[in-house]
Amino acid sequence: MCAVCGIAGLYSPAGMPNPERVDAMRAALVHRGPDEGSTDVFGHCVLGHQRLKVIDLDTGYQPVSNESGDVVAVFNGEAYNFRVLRDELRAHEVRGTGDTPVLPHLYEESGPQFAARLDGMFAVALWDAGRERLVLARDRLGKKPLLWTRLPDGTLAFASELKALLRLPEVRREVELDAIDAYLALQYIPGDRTGLSGIRKLQPGHVLVAEGENEKVEPYWQLEPAEPSTGDEDWLERVRTTVGDAVRKRLVADVPLGALLSGGIDSSVVVALMAEASADPVRTFTVGFADQRYDERSYARAVAARYGTIHEELRIDEGVAATLPRLAAAYDEPLGDEAAFPTFLIAEQARRHVTVALSGDGGDEAFAGYERYIAHRLAARIPATAARAGSAAVRALPGAWREPRSPLHRAARLLDVAAQRPSDRYARLMEVFPLALRRALWTEPARARPTKLEPVRDGVAGLQLLDVATYLPGDLLLKADIATMAHSLELRSPFLDHEVVALGLALPDSLKVHRRAGKVALRRAFASALPAEVAERGKTGFGVPISRWFRSDLREAARDLLATERGWFRPETVRQLLDEHQSGRADHGHRLWCLLMLELWVREHVEAPVLVTAA
Repeated sequence: MCAVCGIAGLYSPAGMPNPERVDAMRAALVHRGPDEGSTDVFGHCVLGHQRLKVIDLDTGYQPVSNESGDVVAVFNGEAYNFRVLRDELRAHEVRGTGDTPVLPHLYEESGPQFAARLDGMFAVALWDAGRERLVLARDRLGKKPLLWTRLPDGTLAFASELKALLRLPEVRREVELDAIDAYLALQYIPGDRTGLSGIRKLQPGHVLVAEGENEKVEPYWQLEPAEPSTGDEDWLERVRTTVGDAVRKRLVADVPLGALLSGGIDSSVVVALMAEASADPVRTFTVGFADQRYDERSYARAVAARYGTIHEELRIDEGVAATLPRLAAAYDEPLGDEAAFPTFLIAEQARRHVTVALSGDGGDEAFAGYERYIAHRLAARIPATAARAGSAAVRALPGAWREPRSPLHRAARLLDVAAQRPSDRYARLMEVFPLALRRALWTEPARARPTKLEPVRDGVAGLQLLDVATYLPGDLLLKADIATMAHSLELRSPFLDHEVVALGLALPDSLKVHRRAGKVALRRAFASALPAEVAERGKTGFGVPISRWFRSDLREAARDLLATERGWFRPETVRQLLDEHQSGRADHGHRLWCLLMLELWVREHVEAPVLVTAA
């Protein structure tokens, strides 16, 4: 395997790109691959990479080429089926022992659809000199990022992170306000937008083929349910087998390996399977808080004790404001998910001991663990008229909006969702700033647009498909990749194996959600492998005491940063959000975090001076 890297490059149909500009782009990606890197010129195309060594340490260098040298590639990620692929390519001369050298040969056999033969997490840039063609490819679910843009002279520039593209003086730093409205609604920017006009993400499961000044983006894969089973026991056995296989294939590494253990069922299952497959004790890392409502360390300790892991804990009590500049420097796209904060810090702690970590990311999408799936089902059973009346009554109660995890707040949210049109209910469940509040926030109220998140299929599977297409790549995977790669830590997610996701999608609803519990199949399949208190606990999410932070550690920082007037938002609305929250009349912690991270993003990445390189 190549190991996780950072890649960047330029393709200039009308000229020869300056390699010094790719050097500058690589310099912005050193954290993704600090072990080695290079910039290589191939006529109209220049490819750059930074490598983090994990497998094939001595012969896994890049770029890689075919026998004649006219097809070359750089690679970010892992292809877990590399041994099978090397066997299939016996007729070719494939260098080394890892995964990256198979890429040019796969392309020779399969053309731009070669990515469909890869099983793993990846972003690839491949140059076909004979056809003067650049091919970019991204893994099925979007675990590894890849962004691109066209420069004014027709050059196509690409990179693993936005900050690398911003090393190019020609890249416009024009904020796309429609994308910012979507960010305010959802805490992330959905689809292929990035927050800056003209810079796009290559969507998961897609390839981009550029020839001359034209490019074509098309899918090479679409998520479909796995084949059905004959009964519950057959389903559960398939869950055990498929998840177990996904964990084992992610244990291949020539460097220290561990796990991020939250204490939830997903990461606990991963640790249990790692311990079963490993001769040595697993290293586990957990983050927690002094506030017991957000602290899961006791559950993580129970799992660690059961499997004899070498366990470390990180407790976050203070210093939140002091960490913000580092967080802002890492996140070069707007992201309002406050779980990025503890993820960033626990990744830093883990990297002191391991180079690779497994996580439970994707378990909620694969096996239907989100509480909102249950809420969506319940909302459909409440008559809209009764819901509107009930919502108004609950809103009038003291404290209805003060504590997001309180039963009163949850009841108010459920009734509010039930009062919406069926096509709008899931969007309302996901919204941070609802439409009315965004209209009150924007200086131009028409800037606020309704949020469109409508399932294309009935049942829980429709919600899973929607999340896999939107929330997973737009929020969770961006959060995890940036937080871990900022510290040169490779993160592997067994639940995001595409066969695991296809199996979870195919499960009958009775094995997804039962009453108020989700992930029924996963719980039943691994009940005997987990401590009872872990197997039986409900979904809590990776919570952060953000409401308290904005009344203590972040109080002054928020007042100062959010006082900046850019002409986008009404100052009086921002002040109202701050006043209501800090006085305790309402809880706007999540919204304030979104505004804070947006302001820091603008300062750190939009307004920062351009590091000029040679033309």
